[in-house]
Parts: sequence; C-alpha cells; structure tokens
Amino acid sequence: MLALLALMAGCSPTYRSGMDTIRQALHNRHAQVDPTPSSVAAKPYFQLQATSPYGQAILILGSVEGDLQGWYGRGGEAVFLSRGVVVRTIGLPQNLDNTLWPSGNPFNAGLNTLNSPFDGVRVVDWSPGFRYGVTVSDRLVPAGMEDVTILGTVHHLRRFDEQLGAPAAGFAGVNHYWVDPADGFIWKSHQFVAPGLPLDLVQLRPYRDAAK
Repeated sequence: MLALLALMAGCSPTYRSGMDTIRQALHNRHAQVDPTPSSVAAKPYFQLQATSPYGQAILILGSVEGDLQGWYGRGGEAVFLSRGVVVRTIGLPQNLDNTLWPSGNPFNAGLNTLNSPFDGVRVVDWSPGFRYGVTVSDRLVPAGMEDVTILGTVHHLRRFDEQLGAPAAGFAGVNHYWVDPADGFIWKSHQFVAPGLPLDLVQLRPYRDAAK
C-alpha cells in the first residue's frame, strides 16, 4: 500500500489548498473549478476532476492498494476507483459503501478487450437508508470512437455505455466510459454513485500503473 504518496509528503500548503475544493463542491452547488495545463502541472500530485450535482472539485490521489485507488478531499470525503470504476465513496450526500461482482467484473481485463455486449450483475450497498445488498443488473455495450479533449490534448477514445437497473430499489441509470483502446485506461466517465447522484470524472494527471 502507498498511503499518502510521496508526492504529497508533509501536506504542503499547495496540497492543502487543492484539498479545500472538494468540501465546497459537495455542499455548494455553485462551486466550480477551471483546471488548465499550467495549473495542473504546477501541483506535484496526481489529480482527478469530479463533477456532481453539487459542484466541482479536484481530488488528490492519496492511496494505492493493488488496483484500488483512493482519491481524497481534506474534509474526509473520498472516491475509491478500481480500474477507473467507482466502487466506494465516503462523505458524499449519498454513498456507495461497497461493490461486489458475483457474475464477474468485466473491467478487470480492460474494456479494450470487450468487443460485444456484456450482461452481468453487481451487488451494492448504499447509505444513508440501510440499502444493503441491492442487486443491480448491468449491460455494458461498446460504442464508437470519440475525440475527448482534456487540458487541451485530444484523446481518441472508445465510448462504452452501461445500462444499470435495480427495480426493487427504484433505480435505473446509464454510465458512460471513455476508454483508451490501447490499454483500457478510462480517461473520462459518467458514473452513478447512488440513485440520483452521478459523478463525472476526468483524469487530469493520471496514475496509470494499476491500469496496465
């Protein structure tokens, strides 16, 4: 495990300033961030832009354990990604507490290897409300190539659409992933953390070791 990566050692003023933005984004619908190539390059840590219905923030990579990456905010908020997929959150208005893949995880091999639709099931826990063991059906479908511009650089990515449904919980949604066709790395995504709470994630300065 790499806890509080060396790039953030000592909690520098620059690091603390960056972490301040997440709390504003979670509780202030008007919170906005406008990252530029120079502003991202000026900060010595891995950065992920997160947009929710409550605003925007730059999250900082604080831990890596195998394929699991923890992206953190100063107030204790965190988004945990496994190969680019949100599998757990902390400190949001609604949280994804746990994710299991009883039918197999299609992201493990990399979406670049998926050439036909995948039908599966994931089991999730949501809070508040003690919504545990919710079975969510998912159908993951490869779509076309699209150009996605991040910090002025155009990435030629393949989009994948994921239909989600949990009728017993009154939930239906669609996730989208924009994937590097060479190695399956997810540069951008739109993912539902819980009913009514999507997150748009963009890798500004990615940590790619776990995706290779």
